[in-house]
Amino acid sequence: MDRILQEISAVGRKLEGMDNAMVALMAETRSMRLEIAGFQSQISGLDQRVTTDQAQAASWTNRDQELFYLRSRLTDLEDRSRRNNIHLLGVPEGTEGADIPSYLRDMLPKLTDTTFYPPLEFQRAHRLGPKRQDGKGRPHPIIACMLRHGQARKLLQKARTQGPLRLGTMEIRLSADFTRETAERRIAFLSLRPRLRHLNVKFGLFEPARMWITKNGESRTFYDPEDLRIFLEGLHDTSQTMETMTQSSPPPRTHWAKPWELAS
Repeated sequence: MDRILQEISAVGRKLEGMDNAMVALMAETRSMRLEIAGFQSQISGLDQRVTTDQAQAASWTNRDQELFYLRSRLTDLEDRSRRNNIHLLGVPEGTEGADIPSYLRDMLPKLTDTTFYPPLEFQRAHRLGPKRQDGKGRPHPIIACMLRHGQARKLLQKARTQGPLRLGTMEIRLSADFTRETAERRIAFLSLRPRLRHLNVKFGLFEPARMWITKNGESRTFYDPEDLRIFLEGLHDTSQTMETMTQSSPPPRTHWAKPWELAS
C-alpha cells in the first residue's frame, strides 16, 4: 500500500512539473505571439513606406517628364523670340563706330551684294563681350535684332549659299541666333553628317534643330540627335528599308517636345 502511495505521489509530482512546464510554455508562446505581432506591425509599416516610396517615385517620374516638357517649351519660346536676330563674326572691333545699326545698314547690303527694299532696319544691335582696347585678338561677335523677319532670313540665306562673305579684307560670317540647348543639338546633328554620307542617306538640317533624312524614297524626321544615332546604327545592313528600321527602332525619347506638342 505504501508503495502504491509513493508511486501516486511520484506521478503527482511529475504532473505538477508538467503543469509548471506547460505554464512556462504558455508564457513563452504568449511572448512569441507578442513578438510576431510586433514583426507584423513592422512589416505593415514597411509596406506602407514602400507604397509611399513607390507613389513618390511615380510622382518624381511625372515631375521629370513635366520638367522635360517645360524645358522644351521654354527653349522653343526663347528660340522664337530670337528669330529676328543675326550673329556677325569677324567684324574688326572699332570699325562699327558708335552707331552699330547705321553701320550694319550700310555694310550688310554691300557684304551680301543685295539690295533691300525697304532698307534694313534694326530694333537694336550691340557687340558681345567687353571692348578690346588694344584691338588685338579675335573680335567679339555682333548680335543684331532686325525689325523684319524676312530680311533676317534673306541675309542668312545669302550667307548659306555664298559661303564666307568678304568685304575688302574682312571675312565675315553670318549665323542665326539660337539658345544654347538648340545650338548643342544642331552641333550634335551635324556631327552625324559623315555617317549619313557614308550610308548614302540624303539629309537636311532645319531650324531650329530637326534633321530630315531620306533613303530609297522613304523619309523620316528626327528631333533628338541620340535617336538619329541609334537609328543609323541599324542602317549598315543595306537590305533593310527605312520602314523596316522604323518598326524595329526604339521609340523616340521625350527629352525634346515636338512643335505640335508645344503648341497644345
